[in-house]
Amino acid sequence: MADPKGFLNHGREVAQTRPVGERVQDWNEVYVPGSLLPIISKQASRCMDCGIPFCHNGCPLGNLIPEWNDYAYREDWSAASERLHATNNFPEFTGRLCPAPCEAACVLGINQPAVTIKNVEVSIIDKAWDANDVKPQAPERLSGKTVAVIGSGPAGLAAAQQLTRAGHTVAVYERADRIGGLLRYGIPEFKMEKRHINRRIEQMRAEGTKFRTGVEIGRDIDAAKLRRRYDAVVIAAGSTTARDLPVPGRELKGVYQAMEYLPLANKVQEGDYVTTPVSAEGKHVVVIGGGDTGADCVGTAHRQGAASVTQLEIMPKPGEDRAPHQPWPTFPMLYKVTSAHEEGGERVYAVNTTHFEGDEDGNVQFLHLVEVEFIEGKLTPKPGTERKIPAQLVTLAMGFTGTDRENGLVDQFALELDERGNVARDGEFQTNVPGVFVAGDAGRGQSLIVWAIAEGRSAARGVDRFLTGASDLPSPIRPTDRALTA
Repeated sequence: MADPKGFLNHGREVAQTRPVGERVQDWNEVYVPGSLLPIISKQASRCMDCGIPFCHNGCPLGNLIPEWNDYAYREDWSAASERLHATNNFPEFTGRLCPAPCEAACVLGINQPAVTIKNVEVSIIDKAWDANDVKPQAPERLSGKTVAVIGSGPAGLAAAQQLTRAGHTVAVYERADRIGGLLRYGIPEFKMEKRHINRRIEQMRAEGTKFRTGVEIGRDIDAAKLRRRYDAVVIAAGSTTARDLPVPGRELKGVYQAMEYLPLANKVQEGDYVTTPVSAEGKHVVVIGGGDTGADCVGTAHRQGAASVTQLEIMPKPGEDRAPHQPWPTFPMLYKVTSAHEEGGERVYAVNTTHFEGDEDGNVQFLHLVEVEFIEGKLTPKPGTERKIPAQLVTLAMGFTGTDRENGLVDQFALELDERGNVARDGEFQTNVPGVFVAGDAGRGQSLIVWAIAEGRSAARGVDRFLTGASDLPSPIRPTDRALTA
């Protein structure tokens, strides 16, 4: 512990964002480049090096947070990077995108603002890349075993990297035209520039991982044939079946799932389009869903020049402080203002969409809603609160209900599903089909990036043991582990 009084001498400071008027004119990350380095050593010194660091339990990866906080305070960036990579394959992803359950579990957070763990993490890894400390780690010898990984999101990439480094020959199959899964096409550029994905892919290629894009297992390649071709298979296809809104007018033009809308904006940044086929420019935009994906739609609409943006949430507005039934160190449901919300728009809570209204050409024009309240544990419409709001572009960001069943992957493998529609697996992350494993949202259900990476690392250990009889790879979580909630 470098500074025993760090948490007494320094208050919490976070990364500085660029002015709203500037950042909505481009798609670069919202933070001021280099703004963290002048403050991050003092912020790292606020870590108390607790006797029992609950941040370890808040993070499913088991990140060694007090250790790399100490190195960051001492500005020993190389040692900090080594400790960071000991538990996390892609800290530049989590440092930008994770909602930081570790900070919710920070012991300092009992009665003070928590340590800025995410900011320290991203500072360490950015310094490591700048110093050329992030190098390929090719295996010393090959096992002669082959593994196919289906899906190139954080779970698939983590599993692939671990298995490649263990000496197996790994091929990653991705149905999109580029590697990255939701990191590539679901996360807007202003939250994470895709150069961070690209350089990790180059590192993995140098280690020996092979990538096959534009190949959908189940449609382009029969899943059963794939199983016969490889010694093991890891399914990391995500939870991509979006929850729909079956109300009158859903079929109108201009009503899209969030994952129909967001990838097109990202494809513009990749150079595939000059302008997006679905744009918010000059339109009244309504986003249904109050989570992170909804916020991504809000920020995207701002950058496309929307006339107005309204975000609807069926649940009541959460409080700004922990509720009594969500005590430390659980992850609380708090009112959160993201960078997208700072940029404008209206947020409306405790409302439910009743139907959409269109024009004579079948284009959506209005959204009709009603206020709701909890009565005997059920959301109930409040009489007399019906109204309509302009809506020329509507995005549905209401979460996901399970992995894709339409492409044939589940049926061709003859996979068993659990009661929630996820692919069932045993304690080693293996499905009912020997040699076929599942990691990430396909097995867990919709979750966080940090859980996806933890799942990929843990499933890799199960695969390694299946192939060789033993494994030295880490396994940070069990398939049944869940976030610490109340």
